[in-house]
Amino acid sequence: MRGYIQVYTGNGKGKTTASLGLIVRALGNNLKVYMGQFMKGQRYGELNTLEKLGVLVERFGTDECLMSRDDVSELDIKMAKEGYKRVLEVLLSKKYDLVILDEICVSTYFNLITEEEILHLMKIKPLETELVLTGRYAPEKVIEQADLVTEMKEIKHYYEQGVMARDGIER
Repeated sequence: MRGYIQVYTGNGKGKTTASLGLIVRALGNNLKVYMGQFMKGQRYGELNTLEKLGVLVERFGTDECLMSRDDVSELDIKMAKEGYKRVLEVLLSKKYDLVILDEICVSTYFNLITEEEILHLMKIKPLETELVLTGRYAPEKVIEQADLVTEMKEIKHYYEQGVMARDGIER
C-alpha cells in the first residue's frame, strides 16, 4: 500500500486529536504506528491509552508551554534537534506504517526545526509509509508538497471565556 503525506494545520482545536483518531484506525487494521511529539513534554491523557495499546510515543519538548519566540531556550532547541535526528532514524528504518510528527509544523515558527528539515523528511519518507505532520503555521512549501492538507479553523473557543485545558478533553 502506498503511503501519503498529510498535514493538519490551522489555529483551531483538533489537529492532534485528528491524528489520534488515525492511530486508532491504523491499529484496528494491524498497522505499526509511531508518534513523535515536538514541543510537548507535559503528560497528556492520550499517552496513557497509547502506551496501553503498545504505540511508541517519543516526546521532544519540555514541560514548559512556549507562548512566544522569546520563550525558546537552548534546551528547547536541543530537544527539537534530537527529536529531528530520531525521526530521521524512524523513517529510514521502515518499521512503521504510520508516522505522526505532532506539532512539527509549529516548531518552524519557533525556529526549532527548519522548513528545509521538514521537506527533507517528506522527501526521504518510504513510499509505503503514511506521514502525518501536525501543528499551526505549516510552512507554505510543506503544504505544497503534501498530498492532503486539512486546516482546522477556529470559529469560537471557550478559552476566550477563561476556560483552561481540562483533563480528558484538552489534555
